[in-house]
Amino acid sequence: MTIIILASALMLLLTATTHYEALSLLNALLPGLTTVPRRLKVLVVLVVVFAAHVAEMLLYALAYRGLSQVAGAGTLSAGAAHSFVSCLYFSAETFTSLGFGDVTPTGPVRLLAGMEALNGLLLVGWSASYIHLAMDRFWGDRRVPVETLRVD
Repeated sequence: MTIIILASALMLLLTATTHYEALSLLNALLPGLTTVPRRLKVLVVLVVVFAAHVAEMLLYALAYRGLSQVAGAGTLSAGAAHSFVSCLYFSAETFTSLGFGDVTPTGPVRLLAGMEALNGLLLVGWSASYIHLAMDRFWGDRRVPVETLRVD
């Protein structure tokens, strides 16, 4: 169980860092996009945020695969842990709190699944907040400098 707790803490750290760096990249990128129309900058924000979420789900899929095959800390139902695609599918449904239930964790890895759901909820909320700021800045009628979108 100790390995699952450590893995959960590591995953929270890795995904939060990934998300922070993606949003930092946006802060650095957006002011330089002077030729891109303001409203299209929201699409740039959406693409980068989506890519960050996919990267975070990939990290969790790697964790499920590693914990089940290397550490023997549980598995996913129906031998799904032996397929990376199944691990990614389970990660996506857990991260988004969709939870179909056709693939379920067994053993200690269940704790990681619970932590992923909570982490996904927080990161999706963080993304929604950032996207809202971007839409307010770039879709509004008022002219707000891009620099005010910076989060320091």
